[in-house]
Amino acid sequence: MRSKKFPLLFLATIASLILAACGGSTATVPAATQAPAAAATTAPEAPAEATTAPAEATTAPAEATTAPASGSAAGATDYSKIGKELADAFAGTYKGTTVSLAHGLSGDEEVKFKATFEDFQEKTGIIINLVPAGNTPEAISVKVQSGTIEDIVNFPQPGLMATYATQGKIIDLNTVINQDWLKQNYNQGFIDTNTVPGADGAPILGGVFERINFKSAVWYPKKAFDEAGYTVPTTWEEQQALMDNIVKDGDTPWCIGIESAGATGWPATDWVEDIMLRTTSLENYDKWTKGDLAFTSPEVKNAFKILTDIWFNDEYVYGGRTAIATTNFGDAPTPMLQDPPKCWMHRQGTFITSFFERNKPGVAAGVDYDFYYLPPIDPQYGKPVLFAGDLFSMFNDRPEVRALIQYFTTYESIQPWIKLGGGAISPHKNAVLSDYTTDLERKAAQTILDADSARFDGSDLMAGEVGSGTFWKGVTDYISGSANEDQALETMQSGWANVKK
Repeated sequence: MRSKKFPLLFLATIASLILAACGGSTATVPAATQAPAAAATTAPEAPAEATTAPAEATTAPAEATTAPASGSAAGATDYSKIGKELADAFAGTYKGTTVSLAHGLSGDEEVKFKATFEDFQEKTGIIINLVPAGNTPEAISVKVQSGTIEDIVNFPQPGLMATYATQGKIIDLNTVINQDWLKQNYNQGFIDTNTVPGADGAPILGGVFERINFKSAVWYPKKAFDEAGYTVPTTWEEQQALMDNIVKDGDTPWCIGIESAGATGWPATDWVEDIMLRTTSLENYDKWTKGDLAFTSPEVKNAFKILTDIWFNDEYVYGGRTAIATTNFGDAPTPMLQDPPKCWMHRQGTFITSFFERNKPGVAAGVDYDFYYLPPIDPQYGKPVLFAGDLFSMFNDRPEVRALIQYFTTYESIQPWIKLGGGAISPHKNAVLSDYTTDLERKAAQTILDADSARFDGSDLMAGEVGSGTFWKGVTDYISGSANEDQALETMQSGWANVKK
């Protein structure tokens, strides 16, 4: 028997979700929790005069302990083990100083972002001057050239950050944050992602992540799935068996669509990236995103073969191969929510739930839909996760700026947003899972904590000419049938010829 009904509520601004999907502002499973009034100040694009200082800073916490393990109480982090400046900040040393921060958040996300600074401002006396819409590539370029760049910039993509690192504009955070703390509180992949060449070619840590978006998720219609007797797969063999069982039952396994106006093709790049992480080494993945492993290499061809085996089998895809390139990515999972489902699985980041609600009002998380981790393919590469996220980089080196960038490496920095619900998953190992407002957010956070490795969205790590250029075009040409595999891979690779390395 199949489920006959589907009902819940998740909200979000669609425009910000599309940006999140492509690796910009991170959006996760939203929740209907009202945010408190903004704590941090906003400013026009050029840093405005700082507002009045917050309440008098309190003294540093007495006898702070080491950072708590996942699931324990927050607030016990020993700030002195992260950096002297952070400990001094909570002792009131920098009261009355100002740190400017450029970000790209708006609407509900911006309100929640401001709320994350409330406790820090109150206890340190440092004024955080937020500059909205200040982190676009154009705005950053102008301000760097004119010497008016904010102290900290919230980069939507590591590739853009790397550009300024090679110019010597970004402070090496290895000199700012205790490296033992970084290794203690982050999966190594989060550190590796932001380790880029500096002006002299030597590696620097160009930024840190405060919140992320989990991408290695397969969504399914839970109630109907359970009633049909299907079991969540934990291996690729089980995944294949599930697909074949669905076909045997007369249904279609996958809901897939890659149409996204001028960004058409990006959902396919996410699939390729997840497959690459499961079929080759992290070293090869990193080489690929830097242009040192060609799209025409055996490793990438193997990933495309696995993709093709699913996408080009009309029994596996709702509407068949020909529908993939013309089906909007946000509409693609809607048939999964029908009664009965017309397709049963949809691989996409956690932001997609807002499209569930938009297209099928009343569907309920944990009842009508759920997700599972996209299973490993080759066991030797463990359980990797693909993610996107907002990273913070430091342009100006002052003690109070150091204190804030150090603070971003703690769960406490994102905890207020987590408790408000929606739009944030912590990458920190000392995250408190009970703080999440929904089971799906908690599950995504736990999956990230359990991961063997983590890598950022590959197309967003690549130079723009490739990642959002020839990669999108080549993969769309291949899927639509206007190019064969060799032609498409050559197209994808061709973008590197226009990139200065």
